Amino acid sequence: MVGQKELYGLLNELNIEFEYLEHPPIPTIEDALKLRGPIDALFCKNLFFRNHKGKKHYLVCFDHSQQLAIRDLEQLLKQGKISFASGWRMDKYLGLKPGSVSPFGLINDTENHVKVFLDEAISKAEKVAFHPNDNRGTLILSTPDFIKYMDHKGNQYEFITLY
Repeated sequence: MVGQKELYGLLNELNIEFEYLEHPPIPTIEDALKLRGPIDALFCKNLFFRNHKGKKHYLVCFDHSQQLAIRDLEQLLKQGKISFASGWRMDKYLGLKPGSVSPFGLINDTENHVKVFLDEAISKAEKVAFHPNDNRGTLILSTPDFIKYMDHKGNQYEFITLY
């Protein structure tokens, strides 16, 4: 299986079951729909942001079929002006490269620096899907198991209504 072996070890330790799909690299949602096709889960788009001073970082996860305007997100999150974080920031805080961002990258955030905003649709989904920190794979797991992972990881997170 592609992805971080530490991630699979943690999921096993937490007794989290998942379905694994391997595929060619899919760095964008559009590529995922073409190469992998539909799946029986809410496939999430994951965007990594920083505040205007670069001191705070945010991971925003939402339904892949939705669009998100940064200005609207700024008002909703009430974190001030935000912009996309650079590749080196992704690497520093999540240990990930662009195109592989997912909440599973939080296993590399040992200081729980990154705050996570999850769209309310995720809490209502039966199953969710994310890259296993490598865009050549997709993990599908139950939403309660995803929440178990998030609670274990310890990063601050909250559900918000994006739409």
